[in-house]
Amino acid sequence: MLLLGIDIGTSSIKVSVVDAQTQVCIAAASYPETESPVIAKQDGWAEQSPAMWWQHVQQAVLKAHATKKYNPSAIGAIGIAYQMHGLVCVDNNQQVLRDSIIWCDSRAVEIGNKAFEAIGEERCLSHLLNSPGNFTASKLAWVKQNEPAVFSAIDKIMLPGDYIAMKLTGEITSSISALSEGVFWDFKSNSLSEDIMKYYGFSADIIPVIQPVFSEHGKLSADVAQSLGLTNGIPVTYKAGDQPNNALSLNVLQPGEVAATAGTSGVIYGVSDQLAYDKESRVNTFAHVNYKAPAEAGGVDGAARLGVLLCINGTGILNRWMKNIWGADVSYQQMNDAATTVNAGSDGLMILPFGNGAERMLNNRTLNVHIHNIDLNKHTKAHLLRAAQEGIAFAFRYGLDIMRSNGMNPNVIRAGKANMFLSEVFTESFVNTLNVPVELYNCDGSVGAAIGAGLGAGIYKTEGEAFQHFKTLRLVEPTLPKLYDELYFKWLELLQKQMN
Repeated sequence: MLLLGIDIGTSSIKVSVVDAQTQVCIAAASYPETESPVIAKQDGWAEQSPAMWWQHVQQAVLKAHATKKYNPSAIGAIGIAYQMHGLVCVDNNQQVLRDSIIWCDSRAVEIGNKAFEAIGEERCLSHLLNSPGNFTASKLAWVKQNEPAVFSAIDKIMLPGDYIAMKLTGEITSSISALSEGVFWDFKSNSLSEDIMKYYGFSADIIPVIQPVFSEHGKLSADVAQSLGLTNGIPVTYKAGDQPNNALSLNVLQPGEVAATAGTSGVIYGVSDQLAYDKESRVNTFAHVNYKAPAEAGGVDGAARLGVLLCINGTGILNRWMKNIWGADVSYQQMNDAATTVNAGSDGLMILPFGNGAERMLNNRTLNVHIHNIDLNKHTKAHLLRAAQEGIAFAFRYGLDIMRSNGMNPNVIRAGKANMFLSEVFTESFVNTLNVPVELYNCDGSVGAAIGAGLGAGIYKTEGEAFQHFKTLRLVEPTLPKLYDELYFKWLELLQKQMN
């Protein structure tokens, strides 16, 4: 049997077709070739069209079919990964009411801050494990306040992956993991949060049917099956946010295991079995894909699997900005090669990489990018590039130190050999600045979604069975931790001055 994984990214849609028995990716495709647009009607806003996602999903699936590397009728289950925290609103005819307010949109920060104060900081943190902040629930509250006609027409709200599953099957479902990432879930009562729903004035009717992450979320409709060349009635058996899904794809499922990614956003994601939280809500805790309620919430002792997530919004956009400076005819690989020609520390040039809206780990401040210590006699584009990659690595260290203060102390981090981990400079800076070895794997989100589909369909009986062929490509260990420690503290001093 074959498994289809769909990854709804901010920049593009990627699909992979995986052999269930060997876990080998047979074919993959992305659409579009250029980055998808993000609509920014005001500073700090970020929206995308759900209809665009659906169009691109269809094109990506057909593009994968066109490789002729497999028989589409052999696909037996579908899994979906998606950009987290987005808000999709539909009416009772499943028609989208407005563009999706996506993960990096900052408009609801103050709404969430007021909710945090009104509900009570300790209650929010102990029950929701997060401040309402800028998450999906607060974005919905913004719609209620500013677009009352849209809000009154809402039948169901969902996240981006729920929308694509709806388009595939006609069914709308959610999960505890999805609701927790929207800050709708009360971990103490193991139910929808009465505090959030009451404070924001939301009816529970707008919440979809809640299903386990690994379960049937609907069957492929006849018309979609025909248009995509797939078998009518095959199930969607997995849906998860991109970071929990990235962790799944790296076999990060048990307490103490940690994953990282450096793509559109920079993320460290560690698994915990404790209902713990950061008192300043600078890093966030959500239900992992294999979450079960712990004993204190009426479940089983030791069952909790929570993802503790550090996110740096400004990662991919800074790398892309650098590419714009270098020119469209220059590849990322050529840029990465150029960065290796500059010494560690970029000859004193330093960059704060926070130019993509409010940064959670900076207490929801919008700091923007700052380039410091430019010497016009010696600094080149290659220096800028290395300083940007080092600055992103330093931001990871800043966030990991917050996680360490909350008990997350990884002795190894797993990452896919993709995006910025294709850069030797970034990988060296990351490993040495954090002083933690990194295991690199050949995997990505769409492959993880396909493996998730296999677990949800019962093709794999255990998590171990799903990853029996999982192998490390490369282990990268710290070689210059003292040097990078010195560089980091210079950068940290600059960050603290800028924040003050």
